[in-house]
Amino acid sequence: MVKKTAVKSELDKLKDKLCFVKKLAWEGIKPTEEKKIFALSEEYKKFLNISKTERESINTLEKLSKKQGYVNIKKAKKSDKKIFLSYDGVAGALVNVNDIENFAKGFLMNGAHVDVPRIDLKQFPLYESHDMAYMKTHYYGGIKKWHWVARPLALHGVVILENGKQVDIVIGEKETDPVFTINDILPHLAKSQRAKPESAIIEGEQLNILVGSIPYKFKSEKDSVKMNILKHLHDEFGIVEQDFVSAELQLVPAGPARDVGFDKSFIGSHGHDDRICAFLGMQALFDIQKTKSKENMIMIFFDKEEIGSCGNGGADSNLVERIVNDILQLYGKGDYNTLIKALENSKFLSSDVNAGIDPEWAHVNEPMNAAKVGAGVCLTKFTGVGGKGGSNEAHAEFVAELRRAFNKDGVMWQTAELGKVDEGGGGTIAKFLAAYGMDVIDCGVPLLSMHAPFEIASKVDIYHTYKSYMAFYKHLKC
Repeated sequence: MVKKTAVKSELDKLKDKLCFVKKLAWEGIKPTEEKKIFALSEEYKKFLNISKTERESINTLEKLSKKQGYVNIKKAKKSDKKIFLSYDGVAGALVNVNDIENFAKGFLMNGAHVDVPRIDLKQFPLYESHDMAYMKTHYYGGIKKWHWVARPLALHGVVILENGKQVDIVIGEKETDPVFTINDILPHLAKSQRAKPESAIIEGEQLNILVGSIPYKFKSEKDSVKMNILKHLHDEFGIVEQDFVSAELQLVPAGPARDVGFDKSFIGSHGHDDRICAFLGMQALFDIQKTKSKENMIMIFFDKEEIGSCGNGGADSNLVERIVNDILQLYGKGDYNTLIKALENSKFLSSDVNAGIDPEWAHVNEPMNAAKVGAGVCLTKFTGVGGKGGSNEAHAEFVAELRRAFNKDGVMWQTAELGKVDEGGGGTIAKFLAAYGMDVIDCGVPLLSMHAPFEIASKVDIYHTYKSYMAFYKHLKC
């Protein structure tokens, strides 16, 4: 019997020619590419496990970049072409200098934030109630407060003593470490709790962590449990109660990033938003060194995005100006006109995550323009709320440049928006960078359970986001 070959109709041929089809990025991959996808994800998990605060992230980035030949700008010379910059230990940048004579033409810039939603200790946190010791907290960024109760939490951060000494603290990550937790009410007595709206199920002032119950010298007196905790902290770390005023201590989910699913196709972790883009941007800058590009390139790591990009490490500051100016000064090109032109002529990827369609909550998305998990990196032309309020919107010419670069390098990409019109919305750092006159677009990984203590990312989306950053550095010109 002769096997008949299916013949495409004229309509099918026209569809192939004219229509954009969002494809599953796993489809048809070869074993060599599969190996790269899983290898990249393993390195990313390692990064996540040692980078649970902004300070830890910047510290990790400096160590990794040093192995790649980057030099801290404080020690750099004009002959150095790979520079690391740190700002107060919570924000920073990596710079590849390939054209010292023409800084005014601009930089290829990528930027991500290394702060994440979490819970912080208050300035005076420790108190005793009903013969148990607790610490008061204040949540940071947009969270569902009830996500954080009845789960193991680790304490990360620094304490600066009155004499200026820095004490680094990480408690809850080793198997032998204690962890901390926020108590919830038992379901048997939760009638009044269940009657509350979601936003009030757990009040902000109820997010207090349990830290101990043994009284000092086993004698039950007023504040004896609190005093025993203070004595423990003083004996182990040299801390007195007043030192909490000059501390940055954060509570994050205890434990490492984990593979998710029988096929291990996802990574589950706290902090994907947005350390996933920070790591991939760093890795792309490392690997682009193998090409012969003549463009000057920067990867910036911002702080405070989750609370509006404020502060001296946020995008709504002059951090980008300081970074570019510090580079210009290093190479003796530091006049104001060059600085302004360099910023204006730069091209910027605002690398941040977007919301992937979750089948259980698909009603909040408009599927033609929402991100599909497993379909590659998201290009987000605009963000904002309602009628694009508070948004940057990328110019069509810049979008076309990126589209061309991605297609040239076989990047699986898709467009994305954060929910249906009027369903909600959100913002990124993009609008703050656009204020300099540069071209800016959002570009990153689609997530499930964004802002939860355990966010989900597809390994194939991680890989194609990395490829998109490589294509940006490789093909675009300022």
